[in-house]
Order: sequence, then structure tokens, then C-alpha cells
Amino acid sequence: MSIAKTAIVTGANRGIGLEIARQLVKEGIRVVMGSRDPVKGERACAALKAGELAVVHPLEVNDTRSVRRFVEFVEREFGAPAILVNNAGTYPEESDAQVVDTKTSLWRETFETNLFGAVRMCREVVPLMQRVAYGRIVNMSSGLGQLSKMGGGSAAYRASKAALNALTATLAAEVKGQGILVNSMSPGWVRTDMGGPDAPRSVEEGADTAVWLALLPSSGPTGQFFRDRKPIPW
Repeated sequence: MSIAKTAIVTGANRGIGLEIARQLVKEGIRVVMGSRDPVKGERACAALKAGELAVVHPLEVNDTRSVRRFVEFVEREFGAPAILVNNAGTYPEESDAQVVDTKTSLWRETFETNLFGAVRMCREVVPLMQRVAYGRIVNMSSGLGQLSKMGGGSAAYRASKAALNALTATLAAEVKGQGILVNSMSPGWVRTDMGGPDAPRSVEEGADTAVWLALLPSSGPTGQFFRDRKPIPW
């Protein structure tokens, strides 16, 4: 009997993260769901009805110690993770503000989760992937972070996602040739708690590209930005 590959999905108790977990489980991947709220995490995990293929564990990506405890749990129970999906993100109130109207505290709050949360996860997970010469890292970015189409408003959020894209390209270059593929993706405007009920895309559509990137063959792309399984400009 083959042993299932293990995926980590952060922010997996709702929305796109939960749907990514659902789709990976359907592919026979064991998913360790990171959830800041343990109760909500357990409910989400139970809703998947995935048996041993879905496990939830407390995770606060803004807390280095929490990230370390989470990754130590994954390695102890299941070995080196094959997949890391950095899905946890934030769009705080007042995030629509322009640069001159955005408080420093909001910049810090936004970057703490959207950039540094992914940095913390990569810092702990990448060495484990390097030991087994295999890994797929997917960073959940946004079209609002595209420098090629950068506009006004949502200044802190835009900048945090552009920085996440820079992290993607940098890390991809650093692990090139080591069996680890690192990519960013934009889910589009999706009907979630963050996206709101008027968004045109379903969570299934929003999660699809992330799952595709998580399951790339060894010949797959790395250091690129995708939407709907197609590369888009940074």
C-alpha cells in the first residue's frame, strides 16, 4: 500500500483554503490543515469526511513558535511535507485606503500575515523538502499584486502581495535544481468571506490553479505567476 504524500495548507478552515484541502484529498493527498481557531478547524476538517487523509492542527502564521510547533508536528507524524500551500492571508478593515491614508499599523498588520507568514512557513518547511529533494510550494497571491497592472487604492494589500510574488521568484531561484518548484497564483475575485457574495468566481474555480500547481510533475514550471493554470505577468 502506497503512503500518501502530505500537504500543508495554511488558513484551511474556510474559503479557498478549505476547498484546496478538499480537492487535494480527492487526489489522494493527506492534508494537514492549519487553522488559527482550533474549534473552526475541527469543524472544517470533519466536514471534509476524509478520514485519515485530513488532519487539523493549530497554526498562527504570525507567530514563529506556532509555525515551528506546527511543522514539527507534521514531520513527527508524517515525515517531510511534499506540498506547502501558503493560503493564509488578510485584508483588514480600511484596506481600501490609498498610500497617504494608510496607517503604519495597517501596513504592518497586512505584511505580517501576507508576507511574513509565508516566509515563516517556508523557512521551516524548505529544509525538510531539501532533505528529500522534492517539494511543491504554492503562494496565494492576487491580481492586485501585479506590478504590470498596479493601480491605486488597497495600498498595503497590493504591496504585500507584490512582495509575496518577489519572495516566490527569489525562493524559486534559490532552490532551483533541488526538486522543489515554487510558484504564485491569483485565484481571481472569489465568493468567500473576504471576497464577498458579489464575487463572480466560485471557491472551486479559485482553488483549482493552486491544486494544479501543488501536483506539478518534476518538469513543471517554477518561479512563475499563474491564473487559471496560465502564466501571467508579474
